[in-house]
Amino acid sequence: MNQNYAVPAVALVVLATVLVGAFGLRISRTTSDFYVASRAVGPRLNAAAISGEYLSAASFLGIAGLVLVQGPDMLWYPVGYTAGYLVLLLFVAAPLRRSGAYTLPDFAEARLASQPVRRLAGAFVVGVGWLYLLPQLQGAGLTLAVLTGAPQQLGGIIVAVVVVATVAAGGMRSITFVQAFQYWLKLTALLVPALFLVLAWQGDGAPRGAFAEPATFREHRVVRIDDTLDLTLSRPLAVTASGTVDGRRYDGQRADLATGTHRIERGTRLTFTRGDPVPVAEHGSNGGMSTSLVSGRAERPLYATYGLILATFLGTMGLPHVVVRFYTSPHGVAARRTTVAVLALIGAFYLLPPVYGALGRLYAPELTLTGGADAAVLLLPDRMIGGFGGDLLGALVAGGAFAAFLSTASGLTMAVAGVLAQDVLPTRGVRHFRLGTLLAMAVPLAASVLVGGLPAADAVGLAFAVSASSFCPLLVLGIWWRRLTPPGAAAGMLAGGGAAFLAVAATMAGYPGSGTLHALLAWPALWSVPLGFLTMVLVSLATPGRVPAGTAAILARFHLPEELRAEVTA
Repeated sequence: MNQNYAVPAVALVVLATVLVGAFGLRISRTTSDFYVASRAVGPRLNAAAISGEYLSAASFLGIAGLVLVQGPDMLWYPVGYTAGYLVLLLFVAAPLRRSGAYTLPDFAEARLASQPVRRLAGAFVVGVGWLYLLPQLQGAGLTLAVLTGAPQQLGGIIVAVVVVATVAAGGMRSITFVQAFQYWLKLTALLVPALFLVLAWQGDGAPRGAFAEPATFREHRVVRIDDTLDLTLSRPLAVTASGTVDGRRYDGQRADLATGTHRIERGTRLTFTRGDPVPVAEHGSNGGMSTSLVSGRAERPLYATYGLILATFLGTMGLPHVVVRFYTSPHGVAARRTTVAVLALIGAFYLLPPVYGALGRLYAPELTLTGGADAAVLLLPDRMIGGFGGDLLGALVAGGAFAAFLSTASGLTMAVAGVLAQDVLPTRGVRHFRLGTLLAMAVPLAASVLVGGLPAADAVGLAFAVSASSFCPLLVLGIWWRRLTPPGAAAGMLAGGGAAFLAVAATMAGYPGSGTLHALLAWPALWSVPLGFLTMVLVSLATPGRVPAGTAAILARFHLPEELRAEVTA
């Protein structure tokens, strides 16, 4: 990719983000402006802002990468991400807005009148937010490394600095305008190149079946293996190798690889010729998380699929950066209209990443070996079109990728900073909100340097599992079941969300690498969500005397339209 075009494109996106955020700062005057934009954001603007922050690195780069590596089964990711808003529309959106809360911990306290439950909800908001922020920073590092060859940490640092400046300066007012602008930028950055890429594919005479097995190299290709891995061949293959293969050292010599599995050491270069099948890459001594998830899907495909579906369907309603935006709606009706508009906006966007994944399987199949499948969206314009046109389209995609990191990181930082400012720091106010912004970004930024490479979509999927297991039971039962008690809510969040969080931690540590236990830990939603609901219900039934006083009035406020509620009060 030509740096002369891509780097200015990224710089323009960063500059535009700062300028749009500065506009929000000019009209941000009160504490309510900082936290919920004075609850005055209309459905159209709010829907664009929600879509902008929701379409993260997983949406822009990760889905295409997973489709490239693992095929059409990965289309469940965009289906789940979109369908989650339907569940949110039906069960949560309007009552949550009518609760009058600023954050999820505010909702927990308003519903259950319990400071311990509030603090527990705050801890889960921070945990989910940090877990979700991590792939945004790593994705930014990957993008900048592909564009310029810079160290991967640099991209995350740039995103962190811009996001902290924008959020700390103008709060919710600023990021509302920033995220709405970035949604349309991201859509343009994927749609325009996709049209040219499809036209190039049609005129290239490439195979129509992008998912035909096995994938093959369409041209001579030299592949550098950056981490030790195992290659599985379905038939014998001859390659030119420079490095260590199966313990034997090669120096530009022919290596005849038999059917089966072969160990390729780090730093080895393999030269494939036109028509060679693309080997299946499996984890080697590196014990990488990404490859363990690939092998886990191969071992338990049905379980992995259902675990993914449940996590994405139910996890959306508990994502802190999504939920906080519904508090900015003027009333419950506006919150519902916002959700319907979001369904249309993100549904349109999610038609595009699978196109890049399918084309990447044809034109960049070696990314399945290098572990850089998330970079397929960035590389395809140069691979398929090339020249000045490819450079311009690549620059547009690069700018859109950075917009994805900035918008999602802004929303997550806002949500986490709000909880830190209200529940952790000693006093409240705009000054402490700004300090909370620094703390909200510092931890995931440090982790992005230390934690290894889980694909963006998989990392976000783990955050969805924790969200679905902790906040989904709290929101659904808190809004629709009058017998919920503070001990029940706390026990359910700890049992479901805590178990999912431990499962995620084990998965990110690479333990265990395979088998039934690995599948249970890598896709915990199938057991952790029912565990959270069941524990919440059973403990609440066992503590009937702890139902908060005034629960009936609280639920009436959640469910009655604002106009009717005002008449009843009068």
